[in-house]
Amino acid sequence: MLETPEELKELQALLDASLARSTSHLRSIISGERTLTAERLTQVLTGMCTLALSTVTAAGEPRISGVDGHFLHGKWHFGTARGAAKARHLAARPAASAAHLRGEDLGVFTHGRVEILNPRDGEPAADWPDLLAYFKDFYGEDAFDWDDDVVYYRLHPHWMTVYAADLAKLTAS
Repeated sequence: MLETPEELKELQALLDASLARSTSHLRSIISGERTLTAERLTQVLTGMCTLALSTVTAAGEPRISGVDGHFLHGKWHFGTARGAAKARHLAARPAASAAHLRGEDLGVFTHGRVEILNPRDGEPAADWPDLLAYFKDFYGEDAFDWDDDVVYYRLHPHWMTVYAADLAKLTAS
């Protein structure tokens, strides 16, 4: 868990506000014991979590693909090849949605805007050196040409909800 107390507080405020402004149908599904606090969520979302990432084409058509998601500092981080269609979509239209599902046990649903962490031209994000060290440790120092092959993003959420059917089952696995 890399989150600071302030990041946990911000994440909890986002989770609470997102659920409060959701439909009554969603609130009937995600409520009470069927959700997680920010602190519990960061304990469950460790390592690599496969995300279904949704982007939009220039024609307004939705596209979905899988990415390796890393939940760090209360936000999703993910990468893709610089030449991938999703990289083109996100460069032109940075709005994105992501879902992480573990069968019927866990669903984390996020809508927001992406930030490019390591642009080819321009300054990288201030925390890129620390994130790059994390990714190199996870994938291996020589897994990619980290400057030319891959582009990494941080999804800044404006809405996020969590469905957790059974906390004991999630924390046991």
